[in-house]
Amino acid sequence: QVQLVESGGGSVQAGGSLRLSCADSRYTDRRRCMGWFRQAPGKEREGVAGIDTGTGRTYVGDSVKGRFTISQDDAKTTVYLQMNSLKPEDTAMYYCAAGPVPVSGGCILGRGTAFDAWGQGTQVTVSS
Repeated sequence: QVQLVESGGGSVQAGGSLRLSCADSRYTDRRRCMGWFRQAPGKEREGVAGIDTGTGRTYVGDSVKGRFTISQDDAKTTVYLQMNSLKPEDTAMYYCAAGPVPVSGGCILGRGTAFDAWGQGTQVTVSS
């Protein structure tokens, strides 16, 4: 049963923008970490951005800092990834994920090992 559903991927030229959405149909009243990850062919999965749904604190990877923004709706059921100034190297399958907030209180993206629910992914392709 799919619980995280991504949408918004597609093809765009370099410099363009896309907005990804992730709808979480599970325990939306529970504080959790929501994250966006991406994986290109032959490369390791990379944490792109994350958000603590309870505090609203966001985390953005160095490779996308200043270009990508993560946010959530007021109901805390949908997380968005606004991607601006896209580059060909942003081309990848993008995955939404959810996981518990660590005892330390900070969401850790890393390779996503702390996240226990994943969407099916949405493809983003940026042409030069």
